[in-house]
Order: sequence, then structure tokens, then C-alpha cells
Amino acid sequence: MMKDEETDVLQKAQSDFISTVSHEIRTPLTSIRGFADTLLSSGDKLSEEQRQKFLLIIKEQANRLIKLTENLLTVSKNEIEKLVFKSVNVTRYIENCVKIVAQQSSKNTFSCNIQKDIPDIFVDTDKFQQIMLNILENASKYSYPDTVININVFADDNSVIIKVEDIGIIIEEKDKERIFEKFTRLSCPLTQKIEGSGLGLYLTKTLAEKMNGEICGYSEGESTIFELKFPISKYGDDAKVKMK
Repeated sequence: MMKDEETDVLQKAQSDFISTVSHEIRTPLTSIRGFADTLLSSGDKLSEEQRQKFLLIIKEQANRLIKLTENLLTVSKNEIEKLVFKSVNVTRYIENCVKIVAQQSSKNTFSCNIQKDIPDIFVDTDKFQQIMLNILENASKYSYPDTVININVFADDNSVIIKVEDIGIIIEEKDKERIFEKFTRLSCPLTQKIEGSGLGLYLTKTLAEKMNGEICGYSEGESTIFELKFPISKYGDDAKVKMK
């Protein structure tokens, strides 16, 4: 009986996976094909402004497909992927990620406050940047327009702590763990208007834990905060390669 129940659970998980991925792929592809067809059939009748608008939509939807593909590939290989660890000063990486996300979104202002002489952490630099981009993009996507996203970075005796705070979706107590599960998105009017696969936070948590880090999400008043914590690099850590 237990095997039958386990089979049903696995089949449902597989069905949910296929349904979610199919929807997430079909939506941008339909949009790309529709606007491309319009440009091909009626491009000469459109104004330059309309053509540029359609091309921008095609580019945005193509970028969405690329991001989804990258996330799915990361999910499928994260159990065997080799991470290359080294001591990293987070200042340059965080400031660069903030610039990238700020250029992509004009609806928010970003305020970055990094403690002076912040200690190094011991991480894979590519994966650390992926984590930061995921958290900052989420903050921008799910916050209200014309609000400030605050990034505060400081250290205690053992860790470097990164807090990204926005004003938008409130995380209820019951959802604190659930938001890091695969394909999970909170149900509220703001998320219903925004496209997403529900993989970003799952990948962020998985990668953070592979690098001995921690992540949590919670709300205080009107603010929602995602807090990352990574151990301070110790003498002798450099140039190690680690399999997890």
C-alpha cells in the first residue's frame, strides 16, 4: 500500500512539473510568435515606435525563456555540479549585481549600504552572483512601484550577513518555509500579475546551503526581508575545490 501511495505522489509531482514547465515555456513562445508574425505581415504599416515596442517584447520574452532554461538546467544538475570555492570580498560583487538589476528595472530605487572592511567569505563566485541576482530580481519584481529596495551588508564574529528589504508581498508565518519549495508561488494579487516559474528561491536556497550559507525570508510591518548569511573565510581556505 505504501508503494502505491509513493507512486501516486511521484506521478503527481511529475505531472505538476510537466504542467508548470509547459505553461512557462508556452507563454513566452506564444508571445514571441505572435509579435514576430505581426512584424512580418504588417511591419510596413506600423510606426517606428510600435515596431520598437514589439521588438522589445520579443527580447524580454526571449530573456525569460533563457532564464527559465538556465534554472531548469541548474535544478537538474545541482546534485553533481562541482563548486570552486575561494575567498571573496562581497563588496564588488554585490554592487555589480545591484547595478545590473537597477538597469533592468526603472520602477524602484536601490540603496546599498555595505560595512567598511567587510571580511571575505568562502564561496563559488559564479553561484554567489546567481544568488544575489535572484534575490534582487525578486525584490524588484514583487515590490510596489516607486519604493526603495535596501541592501544592507555587515558582519558579526562568524558570518557576513546580507539583508535585502523591499515593500511588497508580505510573507505569512505559514509560508516561510514553503516559499523555498520547487514551483511554489504565493497567491496574492501582485504575484498573479507577474510571470515566474517558482524556481528562483528554491535554487537560491539550494546554492546557499551548498556553500555552507543560510537564507530566510520574513516580513516586518510593510517590509519583506530576505536575509543571507555566509561564514567568514578562514586562513587556509583559499583555492580549495569542494564537491557537495
